[in-house]
Amino acid sequence: MALPVVVDSEYLKEVDKARRDLRALIANRNCAPLMLRLAWHDAGTYDAKSKTGGPNGSIRNEEEFSHGSNNGLKKAIDFCEEVKEKHPKITYADLYQLAGVVAVEVTGGPTIDFVPGRKDSKVSPKEGRLPDAKQGVSHLRNIFYRMGLTDRDIVSLSGGHTLGRAHPERSGFDGPWTEDPLKFDNSYFVELLKGEYIGLLKLPTDKALLEDPEFRRYVELYAKDEDAFFRDYAEAHKKLSELGFVPSSKAISIKDGTVLAQGAVGVVVTAAVVILSYLYEVRKRGK
Repeated sequence: MALPVVVDSEYLKEVDKARRDLRALIANRNCAPLMLRLAWHDAGTYDAKSKTGGPNGSIRNEEEFSHGSNNGLKKAIDFCEEVKEKHPKITYADLYQLAGVVAVEVTGGPTIDFVPGRKDSKVSPKEGRLPDAKQGVSHLRNIFYRMGLTDRDIVSLSGGHTLGRAHPERSGFDGPWTEDPLKFDNSYFVELLKGEYIGLLKLPTDKALLEDPEFRRYVELYAKDEDAFFRDYAEAHKKLSELGFVPSSKAISIKDGTVLAQGAVGVVVTAAVVILSYLYEVRKRGK
């Protein structure tokens, strides 16, 4: 059984350093889509009824990264290992979700609250819990409702396909969803409403968003209102990244590197981090 994660000022410093290293790594290697997929696939195995799976770092197990739906993700796991070696205190579960948050931010997407403290697990769920791109409306609802997510979450998270492209050796599909697969914006929805567009990918799960009236309502909203998409996406991404994770009463939320305290103890910890950071900067200037 994994030990509780102590989210103290030292742990927060590690998270902040890991964030900076992830930003550099993702920018240098143009791997934002891969890192986002890693975060999603580690979290997306959650089952709300059995309370198994979820963002617990288990995707690093060969048993799990060898699942067909995880083809190609060993590369992202290895990238994260470079950061983990520098910051061993941070859990894999936190690291993978932080990588997803940073991937969205560095490509121009919304800022997503990040609450650290996830425990690692070596227990992998059986294959079959992640979405199958070859299926449609009922499959999407079955998969995401099992996690405890909503129709709005399904559509807004689908908008994350604005990043990246499909690879035939991984999924059997080929091509990008948008004209700029390294820019996070609402173009996924804009292109989806255009219908068939030469060179841009439309999967059965993408087309399903147009077939269902409730899904389509959100597609049309996000295509014309990028702010609404960013707002709903940030909320849905945070929910996905915290499935099965119950932050302690001392939990600290980190938004774009800024510490946001929760509760009286959190205020004290936040103050301590701010003071230490200030003293560090003063000493650095004095050298």
